[in-house]
Amino acid sequence: MFENVAAHFRHERPNVDFCSLRVARERSQDLTVRQGVLQPVGNVDDFGAMVVVHHQGGLGYGATADLSRSGIRRAIAMAQTWAERTAAISVTNFSAIAMPHPRGVYETPIVQSWDRQSLTDKIALLQSLATRLKTDARIVDWEASLWWTDQESLYLTSDGGEVEQIQHILVPHLEVAANADGDTVVRSLGGRAYARQAGLEFVDEADLTAKAEQITEEALALLSAPNCPEMTGHLLLAPDQMMLQIHESIGHPLELDRILGDERNYAGTSFVTLDMFGEYRYGSELLNVSYDPTIPQQLASYAFDDDGVPASKEYIIRAGILERPLGSIVSQHRAKMDGVANARANGWNRPSIDRMANLNVEPGDKSFDELVGQVERGVYMAANRSWSIDDSRNKFQFGCEYGRLIEDGELKGVVRKPNYRGISATFWRNLVGVGRPDTFEVLGTPFCGKGEPNQVIRVGHASPACLFADVEVFGGA
Repeated sequence: MFENVAAHFRHERPNVDFCSLRVARERSQDLTVRQGVLQPVGNVDDFGAMVVVHHQGGLGYGATADLSRSGIRRAIAMAQTWAERTAAISVTNFSAIAMPHPRGVYETPIVQSWDRQSLTDKIALLQSLATRLKTDARIVDWEASLWWTDQESLYLTSDGGEVEQIQHILVPHLEVAANADGDTVVRSLGGRAYARQAGLEFVDEADLTAKAEQITEEALALLSAPNCPEMTGHLLLAPDQMMLQIHESIGHPLELDRILGDERNYAGTSFVTLDMFGEYRYGSELLNVSYDPTIPQQLASYAFDDDGVPASKEYIIRAGILERPLGSIVSQHRAKMDGVANARANGWNRPSIDRMANLNVEPGDKSFDELVGQVERGVYMAANRSWSIDDSRNKFQFGCEYGRLIEDGELKGVVRKPNYRGISATFWRNLVGVGRPDTFEVLGTPFCGKGEPNQVIRVGHASPACLFADVEVFGGA
């Protein structure tokens, strides 16, 4: 099918300043066993194409699920029409943007494909995991799931660019809810944070059997634990909570289209301004943040973004100083500054916009025990439970599933419903310890929303455990 669409595009490509065709197909299957019962199996097969035209300064799109030659012709005509209509009123001269014409391929390296194991065997695996979750009468809800996706795309340009990319994605998930004396607690596998580009081999690598036993034990321990105490002290965050901290208070505020004002009517703006880049102290000298879509197993890895720009590792923040935004080639042109290859769309019927991809905190030099040993009084927190952040991505309040007190350099008892609050512009400057590579975990989220019309996209985040000073910590209701 891709070959046929490519031939149609070559025959129909218009005489314009720039034209591209992005064909995207996404197939997925979602398997869940809840309370020992197989839920309805979810199957999706979504296939279509998006045409982009730049001409005489204007920009136009045309999307279609009709991949015949006539369907591609109509999509091109629609995109041309909109480019003509916007030419005189665009705030950006799109024809002045030097769009690339790349050639290349990318495919997630995997060991075992989803189809190598029968549906019966995968369901049996989930039923076995679910049995390990239900070990006590106080466990009132429990589920195990596998969500597989194959995402294929072909990107063509009017001047001979051709890129084919295939991403194999697997998201295993475990979750339990425990109840006693009218109170309910939830413990999960990082809130779907264990999301990777991988094959079925990831089931073994993630050690789901051991993790099922761990989260059940922790949920039961939470039932008899006291609420997290209120204090201002040290906060040690596990990688599965660092993931959300990176996402909300570094990723979104550094998206360049948001800084330029594109999102303010929908998801808000950013406390970051263009003049901060190159000199603003975003965090302590221990903070090094990279955009890296070249890590093979991470959730948002690719060789080229959806505008055909080659992907490479770039530092966003180095030694605490803000260096560059998360801005695609179009936003870079608008802002007259360097960005990264992060134009991404969540399917064939959406245009690409500035998105996070793999946004990671680089490892430091402290062991987990050394991080704990720095703390006189504080709290260790893992796995996000709730989040709230203002529309400039500055003031925030996050809650976690699991916590433990730290006293005199040692981990102590479990506390439940731990929360913390802070301000992005100062929180990262209180970073006082960064875990070494053996605390580093490659994680991600399949549920990052942005844009009008909305686009929900996959984002990778990797991080070591990190220690912060002078953080407001408190217990939840």
